[in-house]
Amino acid sequence: MEWAQFAQQMAAMARDLLAQDSVGATLERITASAVELVEGCDAAGILVVQGRKVRTLAPTGDLVVECDRLQERLGEGPCFDTAGTVRERVLRIADLTEQHPRWPAFAPQASRLGVGSMMGFLLFTEDDDFGALNLYSRKPGMFTGASELAGWLLASHAAVAFSSARTHAQLEQAMATRHVIGEAMGILMGSHQLTEEEAFDVLRRYSQERNIKLREVARMICEQGGIA
Repeated sequence: MEWAQFAQQMAAMARDLLAQDSVGATLERITASAVELVEGCDAAGILVVQGRKVRTLAPTGDLVVECDRLQERLGEGPCFDTAGTVRERVLRIADLTEQHPRWPAFAPQASRLGVGSMMGFLLFTEDDDFGALNLYSRKPGMFTGASELAGWLLASHAAVAFSSARTHAQLEQAMATRHVIGEAMGILMGSHQLTEEEAFDVLRRYSQERNIKLREVARMICEQGGIA
């Protein structure tokens, strides 16, 4: 693929990413774009590690899920290296059919799953959590320097779009939470002749005493018309 054509496709993809209406849709567009735009890429997925727990988001095929589960089960693999004290922004494994001292258990088992080579690009890090865009080829040696550059450019756009989508989703959730808490306070004020401050204090105490999140207490009140 010529770089001028690639640049045009990348620009169109970036606009398309920002136009998606949910985090899930954004992630699916990212992984689909990887298969479309990165030479040698047969499958892609976004892997999120929380502590030692692995989640697979927007996989383009079963191979992605199987490979992520393998890393979780072994506690070994490129994603756990990325989560270490030295966070690698880009990781390219040319041939998983060869022995790898860094992943003596993962490499041969990944090869048996049908992974010939793979690349990983760090998308975000938050405390002990991180997310990476992982690209897979079924044949060894399919990812070149040009593939890595293309993947890195895609991951850079993806990280911005992913962050924007997550922020938007968090804001929507915050607004929804604020609305349901306000509605619950209104129910308590009307049924028990409480002030706004007193109604919120009732919600807060109930939440603390029963170890239930405030928004869940508010939702319960809205559904039941009060606190039992």
